[in-house]
Amino acid sequence: MKKPDYTQPLTKLPRQTTDLTAEVFISVMESFRSDRELEKIQRYFKSDEGQYGEGDVFMGIRMGQLFEIAKAFIDMPVSELEKMLESPVHEIRTGALSIMDKKAREKKTSESQRKELFDLYLRRHDRVNNWDLVDIAAVYVIGRYLIDKPRDILYRLAVSDNMWERRTAIVSTGYFIKEGQVDDTFSIGEMLVHDREDLIHKAMGGWIRHAGGSGHAERLLDFLDQHAASMPRTALRYAIEHLGPEKRKYYMDLKTKDI
Repeated sequence: MKKPDYTQPLTKLPRQTTDLTAEVFISVMESFRSDRELEKIQRYFKSDEGQYGEGDVFMGIRMGQLFEIAKAFIDMPVSELEKMLESPVHEIRTGALSIMDKKAREKKTSESQRKELFDLYLRRHDRVNNWDLVDIAAVYVIGRYLIDKPRDILYRLAVSDNMWERRTAIVSTGYFIKEGQVDDTFSIGEMLVHDREDLIHKAMGGWIRHAGGSGHAERLLDFLDQHAASMPRTALRYAIEHLGPEKRKYYMDLKTKDI
């Protein structure tokens, strides 16, 4: 079989059947490195919106380009994905998680393959060490796999000392919401309502808002009636973002009165 020409435009990269290795994936990434993009990424991850994972370094590649490359490697073996997760380079781990997400989204992916991806994510959660890495894959790799299974693992993650595991717990419920199931989102939201980390506040507030906006507005309002006065301001702002102005003011006033 003729090897693909990785120098051609990304939109023409074929879905691979050979050379599905971490080494080849990284070599393709190297051809898209950009000093300008590296500067932007480093500046972003030093902002209030993000933070470096321990030991992280950056390559400097646009996320859109990286996600396009991932499409061509969607059938990469789990053993090669784990090699990518072991990398200190943030974008290489991002690439691995993007492949995992795309594979988990495919309808034809078998249950055994989903289990392999689920197990890999949890086994190497030490390498899923930033908010963007969690958000790329947790919904489909974790949530999709658990849709017809017990969800005890999410409740264990929700009380973990590791903030990224706690974020995985709430973000994974995004798939349940998609299927009309919101109980776990609100239950885990309650477990995280007084979390000490701002990036958990944002995730918790955002996902209970999403659950409430999926036909469960009363559940969201009940949650806010109980917790608005004491929950972190960031979480509250995220949670009420799609409410009408009067409701937003009402819940923000509850928070103000609590101070």
